Amino acid sequence: MRRMPPPRSKFEITTQLAAPAERVWAGAVDPVGINFELGPWVSMTMPKAVDPGMSIEDVPLGKTLGRSWIRVLGFLPLDYDDLCLVERGPGMRFLEQSQLASASFWQHEREVVATGEGSCEITDRLEIEVRSPLRAVGGARLAPRIVRALFTHRHRRLGELWGRA
Repeated sequence: MRRMPPPRSKFEITTQLAAPAERVWAGAVDPVGINFELGPWVSMTMPKAVDPGMSIEDVPLGKTLGRSWIRVLGFLPLDYDDLCLVERGPGMRFLEQSQLASASFWQHEREVVATGEGSCEITDRLEIEVRSPLRAVGGARLAPRIVRALFTHRHRRLGELWGRA
């Protein structure tokens, strides 16, 4: 009997913003901007390999940068992400493929596209494969809901910051 691969959940969200694509992109790939999106209840540390002032253009492709902790209330570790950027571009786009404590596979693609004079859209595409111990206790159903809620929150925060187009 052939063993089926574990299920992967997918989720995509796009938000129209009333701000220039270049400004949205700069915030979307900056640790301060990322933590604004996640805030106020969740935050994310950057691995030691990410120097202050380092841009996404400086990040080596295909190399795990180190552990990024996802924290609740700014201090309580909830999960970690072994960050690994695998693609940059074309345009204002990145693709990250990592492992989390909770997921054997995590893929996050983010893209910002100009849609007119001073407006843009930002899209996040996520794919997650929950680790088997979590699948055994219902994590395969719960994790996608948490990811959806987190990224819906992030897009709501982006709309608050930049305004909706």
